Amino acid sequence: MTAAYLNEHFVNIKVDREERPDIDRIYMDAVTAMSGRGGWPMTVFLTPGAEPIYAGTYYPAEPMGHHPSFRMVLEAVSDAWRTNRQGALEQASAIAEAIARHDEATAPVPTMDQIEGSIARLQASFDRVNGGFGSAPKFPQGPTLELLVRMMALRPDTPASRHASDMLTSMLRAMARGGIYDHLFGGFARYSVDAQWVIPHFEKMLYDNALLARVYLRTWQMTGDDEFLRTGREVLDYLDDTMADAGGAIHSAEDADSEGEEGKFAVWTWDELASILGDDLGVAAAIYGFTPEGNFEGANNPHRFTDLAAVAASEGTTIDALLATKASIDDRLRSVRLDRIPPERDDKIVTAWNGLALRAFAEAAAVLDEPRYLDRALAIGEFLLSACTPDGSLVRTWRDRPGHPGFAEDHAAVAIGYYTLYQVTHDERWFAAAERLVGTLRAEFAADDGGFHATRQDADLIARPRNTQDNPTPSDNALAMEALLMHAALTGDLGAVAEAERTMAHLAGQALAYPAFGGHALAVWLTHLVGYDEVAITGAPAQPLIDTVWETFRPQAVIAVATESPPTVPLLDGRGGADGEARAFVCHELVCELPVGTPDDLRSLLAPTA
Repeated sequence: MTAAYLNEHFVNIKVDREERPDIDRIYMDAVTAMSGRGGWPMTVFLTPGAEPIYAGTYYPAEPMGHHPSFRMVLEAVSDAWRTNRQGALEQASAIAEAIARHDEATAPVPTMDQIEGSIARLQASFDRVNGGFGSAPKFPQGPTLELLVRMMALRPDTPASRHASDMLTSMLRAMARGGIYDHLFGGFARYSVDAQWVIPHFEKMLYDNALLARVYLRTWQMTGDDEFLRTGREVLDYLDDTMADAGGAIHSAEDADSEGEEGKFAVWTWDELASILGDDLGVAAAIYGFTPEGNFEGANNPHRFTDLAAVAASEGTTIDALLATKASIDDRLRSVRLDRIPPERDDKIVTAWNGLALRAFAEAAAVLDEPRYLDRALAIGEFLLSACTPDGSLVRTWRDRPGHPGFAEDHAAVAIGYYTLYQVTHDERWFAAAERLVGTLRAEFAADDGGFHATRQDADLIARPRNTQDNPTPSDNALAMEALLMHAALTGDLGAVAEAERTMAHLAGQALAYPAFGGHALAVWLTHLVGYDEVAITGAPAQPLIDTVWETFRPQAVIAVATESPPTVPLLDGRGGADGEARAFVCHELVCELPVGTPDDLRSLLAPTA
C-alpha cells in the first residue's frame, strides 16, 4: 500500500497552509521552479535540513498519460536518496538558494494617471454580460473590488471613476443575485464554478465575507441602492449569528459538504420544494429559478436573477404582496434547512482574517449606527487583544490555545482593525494597541531595502518570503502599507510615509501590470495620492461632526475625537477651545485648517467624494 510505503521511507508532515502561510509560500516557490506551475494539493520532498529535493502538485493513484502515479514518485525519490544522495543534496541546496534570492524588482511608485490606467486594464478582462473578471471559475476578488470602490469614491466625475462604478455595481449585483450567495442565511461561497455565478463551491470563508460586507456597505453609501445595503447587512448577520466563536472572534470557514455531499445543506429537489411550499411552489420557482430538473446534480441551488418587480408582474400581484409571500417562502425553507445536518465548521481563529472582520464590523457600526455590530467589533477586538496576544505577542491562530507566532499579515490586518475601532469608539486603548503592532511590524518584519517580509528575522526557515501579490486577501505588504499610512495620519510620523513609499516601490511593477493581483496596494496608494484628511474633533456636542465624517465613503478620512485629557493621539495635540464648543480641525500632516463647528462647514473642508 502507498501509505505503508510512505511511513516506511519518509517522515510525513501535513501542513495547514492557513496556519503556516510562510511554509506554504516558500515551498510553493519550489513547486513553481521545478514544475513550471503551482497549485494545491502541494507535495514537497525535503532533506533533513528542509531543502526541497523534488516538488509537485497532484499525483494520481494510477499513472495517467505522462503523469506518474504517487507511488512511482515516492519510489523515484527514495531511490535517488539511497543511490545518489550527494546529487540530491546539491540539487536541493541550489533550489533553496534560488528561493532565498528570489525577490521582486522595485519600480517608481504609481502616478494618478497610472492608477487610473489600471482601471482600463481591469476593464479588458471584465465580463460585461455576467459581471466579474474572466470566465469560470469566478472569484469575488475582494482586493480588486477595494480598488474599484475607492476609485469611485476618490475620483468622482472622472472616466476612471465611472468605469470603476460600472464594473463594481455590475459585479456586486451579479454576486448578490447569483447562487454564490446564500439567499436564506446570508454569506458568500468561495467561488462560482461557472461564469454566471449560479453554482458555487459551497465552502464559505471568513476573509471573503469580511471584505465583501464592507464593499457592499460602502457602495450603498455612494449609490443609495438598498440591494447593496441589504446584502452587506445579511453578510454581517451571517458572520455574527453563524460563524461567531463563544469567545467573541469569528471562525475561519464553513465546509462545503454535509453528510458527505457537497451542497447538500443548501440545495433542494423539486419534490422537496413541492412538499414544503405547496401552492407557493410556482412563485418560489419564479423568484429563485427552481425547476424540476434542477441546476446542481438534480437539485436546485437558489439564485435570484429575475427582478422581483418582474416576478410580481408575471404573477399578477403587487410587489408588497409578493414580498410577503417571499418572506413566508423563505421562513419555511429556513426552517427545513435548520433541521438538516449542517456543514462542519473550521473553528480555528485566524488572526489576520479577524482583523479584516473587525474593520468591517466597526465601520458598519459607525455607518449604520448599529449597536449589535459595535458589540461584535468590540468582542473581536477583545479576543485579539487577549487570547491572541499571549505574553504581549500576537499569534497567527487560536484554537483552544495560542498557535504559531503571528506573521506580518496578522500584525498589519489587526493594526488596521484596531485603528478603525479607535476611530469608531474613540477609546484610545485601541489606538495604543494598533501603535504597538505597527511598532512590531517595523522592528521585526521590515526588509532592509523596503517592504516587509512575511516572517520575523528569527524564523527557522530556508527563506524569508516577501508577499507582494493579493490572492483572496490583500497581500502582507499592501496591508502593512495601509497600516503605516493610518499610523502616519494619526501621528504625523513622516518616516512611516517614507516606509510606505519604499513598500509601494516593491509592489508597483506587478500591481500596475496585473491590477487584479495588486488591487489593494493600488487602492491604498490612490488614497495616499489624494491625501489623507486628518480630522480632529474636540468639544461638545461632537456627534453631528462625527456623523458627517461617516455619512458617505471617505477612504481618505481618519478621525480622532478628544475624550481623554491629555490625549495620547498626536493628531489631538493642541486642539480645542476654551469655551468647550464642538470643533473639527481638518489637517494634512498635522498642519490644520481653521476649525469649524458645523457639519456643512466640515463637509466643505473634506475632499470631494462620490
